[in-house]
Formats: sequence, structure tokens, C-alpha cells
Amino acid sequence: MRAPADRAAAVSTVRAHGWIRTAGFRAIPVAALIAIWWLVVALGLVTDATVVSPQSLTERFVVLLDKGYQGVPLGQQVLASMLRTLAGFIAAAALGVPVGLMMGMSKTARWLLSPLFALVRPIPAIAFIPLFIIWFGIGEFPKVLVIFLSSFLYITVSTEAAVYSIPIGWQRVALNMGAGRLTLFRRVIFPAALPGIITGLRIGLALSWALVVAAELIGAQRGLGFMIMDASVFFRVEDVYIGIILIGVIGLALNGLLTLLERRVCHWIGK
Repeated sequence: MRAPADRAAAVSTVRAHGWIRTAGFRAIPVAALIAIWWLVVALGLVTDATVVSPQSLTERFVVLLDKGYQGVPLGQQVLASMLRTLAGFIAAAALGVPVGLMMGMSKTARWLLSPLFALVRPIPAIAFIPLFIIWFGIGEFPKVLVIFLSSFLYITVSTEAAVYSIPIGWQRVALNMGAGRLTLFRRVIFPAALPGIITGLRIGLALSWALVVAAELIGAQRGLGFMIMDASVFFRVEDVYIGIILIGVIGLALNGLLTLLERRVCHWIGK
């Protein structure tokens, strides 16, 4: 028989091989897209002024890494956008989750707040940009506020729906067994709603990161959104592509981190 250490090593090896195989399959569509992109440019089906080749894009990316954009290192451009995004998202999560829980658990809170959310939710956060500029100027606060607003609305509604969808029978069983309101919340409501809450956080983070481009229209001098807009004005097509690709890649990484958190915290899902 194998020793426990050998069995653990064998399991780890199998998992590593499975992860590599999965990553390889997932990379196929990306590789195919890049191949089609290169082929379209190489055959001259489009002009270099509108669609740049992957090779020239890679060369320009190396230059940006070395010299930065507009004298600002590329890492600082990314960091500026990340800080704005995380500030708006964390504030939205810190307020949106408790408000959503309250609306899901209290008919009075839901009755009072639902009309307000129904009124504001259809309005795109971008529409508030002129108003925020009038109210708060062009500093950092209105940029973070645009990100916060969109993420907060989605996280709150998603949390409320997660709580509201919990079967009432689960709560009645806990109450019949003598559970108080605090125990009911800790042992039934919050664990049952947690997968829905984390899903709302994932989408809220994606919205926050997507809105950073719009937020950086408010007088920003750094950030990926500023870089994309400034490069488009001066027709620096390669820099526009690089900024868009960086937003996509970083967004994918952020979603992956929250997915890992979901698997660790809600490990019972699908079992």
C-alpha cells in the first residue's frame, strides 16, 4: 500500500495535470482568434491604420513598458485605474451587501427602498457624470462615485434576490427548533444567500472595472481610460488596442480571483 504522503503527491500530480489540460483547452479560442487576426492583417484585408498586427502591437507594448505613456510608466497607468475601481467597488460592497440583506429580510425596508432602486437602476451611471462634475468638480471623488453607484445598485439588488429566494421552510424549521433571529441569520439566511451574494460581487466588480474608462473622462491625467481616450484623439491606434486589451486581461484576472474565493467560501456548491 502507498504511504499517505505518496497518495497525496499522486493526487496533487493528477490535479496539476488536469489544471494544465483545462488551461490548454481554454487557450485554444484565444490562440485561434490571434491566428485569425494575424492572417487578416497579413493578407491585407484591412489597413494598418485601423487594425494593427499582433507583432507591431507587441513591439509597441514593449516600448510602453520601457518609456510609459505621456511620460507616465505603464504600471502607474494601470495602478491609477485599479485604485479607482477598488475604491468604488469596496465602498459599494460594504454598503450594498448590508442594504440588500436588510431589504431581503424586512418587508418594510423592501417596501420603502424598492421604488427608489427601481427609479435609479435604469439610469446609466455615465449619465450622472455631468451632474457629478457640477457638484464635486473634476477630482478623484466623482470618478470613484460613478464606479460606486453602478456597482452598489447591482450588488444590493443581487443580495436582496439571494435572500428573498431562500425557501421559507428552511427558516420555519430553524425557528421551530428554537433559533433566535441572530442564530437564524448566522446559520440559515447568510450561508444560503452567500453564493448569490458572491455572484453579485463578481458582476459588481466587473461593472466597476468596465466603468473605469467612463469615470476617467472626468479630468483624469492617469489611468487606462485616460490612455485610451487620449490615444484615440491623437490617432495612436496601437495604444488604444493595448489599453483595451489590458482592461480585458486585468478584468479576467479579477474575475478569476473572485471565482477562487467563491470556490473556497462556498465549497459545497455542486456537491
